[in-house]
Amino acid sequence: MTLDGKVVAQKVLDDVRAGVARLKDRTGTAPTLAVVLVGDFAPSKVYVANKKRAADTVGIASQDHVHPAGLERTALLALLRKLNADPGVHAILLQLPLPAGLDEDEAIETIAPEKDADGLHPENLGRLLAGEPGVVPCTPAGCLEILDHYGCELKGAEAVVIGRSRLVGKPLAQLLLARHATVTTCHTRTRDLAAHTRRADVLCVASGRPRTVTGDMVKGGAWVIDVGINRLETGKLVGDVDFESVAARAHAVTPVPGGVGPMTIAMLLRNTLRAAERQLGAA
Repeated sequence: MTLDGKVVAQKVLDDVRAGVARLKDRTGTAPTLAVVLVGDFAPSKVYVANKKRAADTVGIASQDHVHPAGLERTALLALLRKLNADPGVHAILLQLPLPAGLDEDEAIETIAPEKDADGLHPENLGRLLAGEPGVVPCTPAGCLEILDHYGCELKGAEAVVIGRSRLVGKPLAQLLLARHATVTTCHTRTRDLAAHTRRADVLCVASGRPRTVTGDMVKGGAWVIDVGINRLETGKLVGDVDFESVAARAHAVTPVPGGVGPMTIAMLLRNTLRAAERQLGAA
């Protein structure tokens, strides 16, 4: 079975659109997302453009703050503090990666936790670890949304996450633990990766390398979430999973493109709506 992220993302966007309409009726205010983009990294520009289109479709207002790669550290931090203090801005997205010379950790920590659209502020990551309410990183939240939509039972499942980044691997492992899965995290120093992946009822792959997982590494009947997106020399987009061989063995797998990718923007807009609801007293 192919897990179609476009279908799930559309459902989330429909829910967000309805929530935005309710918020406008109650407060007269539309949620506003400020996007800060520094530099000329082409994939970031594409993502920001896609975000703006999606925001428009659900009624979320967006502000774009675009700056050249030479933006000074003090100017970036001043901009983030200004957005923190602006009551008309409900969520802030700092597009990563930042150009060389700018400290991503420092910039993320400058964003007010309640306006952190990506869920990467240390306070929000700490809340996730503690099992407390907070902003959840978009891509991991999208992975769980797909599994829930298609009826994957996580309680008691053996789950393996390949990747330990702050953006995906670590928060995804915490979300799976919170759903009572037994979680193993694998990474570049893991010995005998296949021995771990073959035990997984649920396998989430965010290795950052094309076709890391092949069909012989997957348990029959497993659910496989491919977070990766890689462009080959031929121009073809592929994931971190070899789709054809894995699909022949797994119960279900996400495609690339069209799997996890559409979920990231959908969950970002859900985070923006929820941030606006909290700040406007309509949660």
